[in-house]
Amino acid sequence: MANPVNLVNLEGVHKSYGVRPLLDDVSLGVGEGQRIGVVGLNGGGKTTLLEVLSGIGPPDAGRVSRTRGLRMAVVTQRTELPEGATVRQAVLDPLGFVAEHEWAADPRVRAVLDGLGLTALGMDAPVDTMSGGERRRVALAAALVRELDLVVLDEPTNHLDVEGVRWLADHLLARRCALVVVTHDRWFLDTVCTNTWEVVGGRVEQYEGGYADWVFARAERARLAEAAEEKRRNLARKELAWLRRGAPARTSKPRFRIEAAEALINDVPPPRDTVELVSFARRRLGKTVLELEDVVLTAGPRILLKDVTWRIGPGDRIGLVGVNGSGKTTLLNLLAGETEPERGRRIEGKTVRLAHLTQELSDLPGELRVLEAVEEVARRVVLGRHELSASQLAERLGFPQGRQWTPVRDLSGGERRRLQLARLLMAEPNVLLLDEPTNDLDIDTLQQLEDLLDGWAGTLVVVSHDRYLVERVCDRVVALLGDGRIIDLPGGIDEYLRRRAEQAEAERASQPGPAPSAPAPKAGPSAAEQRAARKELARLERRLDTLARRETELHAALAEAATDPDRLLTLDAELRAVLAEKAEVEQRWLELAETAD
Repeated sequence: MANPVNLVNLEGVHKSYGVRPLLDDVSLGVGEGQRIGVVGLNGGGKTTLLEVLSGIGPPDAGRVSRTRGLRMAVVTQRTELPEGATVRQAVLDPLGFVAEHEWAADPRVRAVLDGLGLTALGMDAPVDTMSGGERRRVALAAALVRELDLVVLDEPTNHLDVEGVRWLADHLLARRCALVVVTHDRWFLDTVCTNTWEVVGGRVEQYEGGYADWVFARAERARLAEAAEEKRRNLARKELAWLRRGAPARTSKPRFRIEAAEALINDVPPPRDTVELVSFARRRLGKTVLELEDVVLTAGPRILLKDVTWRIGPGDRIGLVGVNGSGKTTLLNLLAGETEPERGRRIEGKTVRLAHLTQELSDLPGELRVLEAVEEVARRVVLGRHELSASQLAERLGFPQGRQWTPVRDLSGGERRRLQLARLLMAEPNVLLLDEPTNDLDIDTLQQLEDLLDGWAGTLVVVSHDRYLVERVCDRVVALLGDGRIIDLPGGIDEYLRRRAEQAEAERASQPGPAPSAPAPKAGPSAAEQRAARKELARLERRLDTLARRETELHAALAEAATDPDRLLTLDAELRAVLAEKAEVEQRWLELAETAD
């Protein structure tokens, strides 16, 4: 039987800026219910692909078609909000809500507003005076409160903390509408996406699965074609080794022949020899690195730390997490000696050479070229077992030879971030404090950074919303939970999310409520609720038809593949996924049928 019709189709699309083609004869489609992650180098055409696909910008040549009546929302980095609007006007007015009780009773709207922190921000807060991160959350909420067939998002996890990223992932999984998302957040890609598109050299390579599956598939294609450069090949081998030695659930779908990829990693050592690195760090740093004793630290009326004693030792690799505004950046500034505590003292070891990566980019010499700016710090550096020249380090952080002669003042935000990292590492520090190091970095550069940090012998404290980076480069996770303490989390980020959920539940339970009374009889659904239920039922029925057709196709394919064990495994896994989704859709249909009637 025929496959379901795509929601959007691109046929032979070309798009260039100047003489540089970003999309060259691209043909692809977005199917109903597909969740597609778009990856690639900064400036490689990811945002351009989203804008052409969503109709924001026309292609130079080719054809873009969309199904009739397609309900689509687009949130890019250029999305504008209505001038002079409040949160209520930007998010709720387009839905036609008049009274507050109407939107407060809508579970989707309430979940989006609470999940993105807009309820706490205030529904009457003006968007014109908000920060860039707050405006992004308002734009995201304005899209997600709607009933949609397709959501198109460009870097939605920027400005979200770990909790916000987890909420967004759960929300998109529950929605079951199609999704096309550009993001460098690899945990998000692995959790949410069923397909991956890589924009490279004007082409769009398509892969099944999320980030982990994409890494395996890309490495396997390179091995079979024998066309990968040695640098990329070595990096892919190390990344694969880490993925395979990590949690078994990191790649959950047997879509690719992992055995073929194993040939690349059989002789690869663990990404990091922790014992050796800690031993080396002790020889370089001694016993004392950074210590806080009985410290009190405030930010305005808020107490961030109250009588805290915390010792960071040689070779410690610590990830620091907490909600936005909990004081993570302020704590890093205190550790760096840039902020003084109200009480208590900061102790720094005599052999400490500290480097602090801030979120500001004002300390770069705009009059120099990239290579000159790196060589201004040093010409050669030893990182782990490798000695690198300034040019080699710049190249590993995304500056090819030709780009190394670009004036610093002409660099993009992401390139300036990478240059800042290169200059820090060239100073050969033995203590690194990194504040959101993944901002504006593409996935390939993130892999290079993690590869450098894997073999770096020193003390490391990282503040990041990138769960993947924290889990890979850090051995411990600590949290600021708003109670004036630094909490050690043996269970890592999973424990942090669990504690935050318990904290939120306790806060809700402590709020005074009305006196208990006899339960009121349950009111029947309103006319608007019935219309919405009937519309959702129609969509679910279309989805059930699609799943039933796919189930029939898979049964036929299983019969044909009786002598091919590998294909049988793949088909069986897909069939089980189809049956599971079909059961969920049927259950949801039954729940809605009562409302519609």
